[in-house]
Amino acid sequence: MKKIVLTFGLIIGTILCANMIVMVNMMYGDTVFKGNDIVGYTALIVLFSLIFFGVRNYRNKQLNGAISFGRAFKIGALIAFVASTMYVVIWLFYYYLFVPDFIDVYTAHVLQTCTTPEELAIRTREMADFKEMYKNPLFVILVTYSEVLPIGLAVALLSALFLKKKENS
Repeated sequence: MKKIVLTFGLIIGTILCANMIVMVNMMYGDTVFKGNDIVGYTALIVLFSLIFFGVRNYRNKQLNGAISFGRAFKIGALIAFVASTMYVVIWLFYYYLFVPDFIDVYTAHVLQTCTTPEELAIRTREMADFKEMYKNPLFVILVTYSEVLPIGLAVALLSALFLKKKENS
């Protein structure tokens, strides 16, 4: 089980980290960067769909084609956790060593999308609060996990539902 969890978790984590670094660099390199949340989350779902193949691989090769929902979810969740942890660790290094002004750059991008003075005022306050909270490394860790782990867990849940299979008597 460990080999499957680590293999699939590290594959997903590596791709997640590469994507994160590319997106951050695009934001830094393009003053009118327009992110797309729908495309971003769709890419995460597609990437985390590798969990399905990890659980299926474990079920078919280690358990002779039978797995309970709980065990399937556990394996999927562990894969998601490994990938998400890798993402968090790489982000911490990247943020603190290479892009310590990320929040300022991100704030500028968020404020560019405001269309009314009222919206600008609200967003300016929100981003100032966010910047203050981002000074705490624990907050950075929690926010970074919250970007990817829930999606991984949702895919693990769906994978467990589709892959559960009782043993033939």
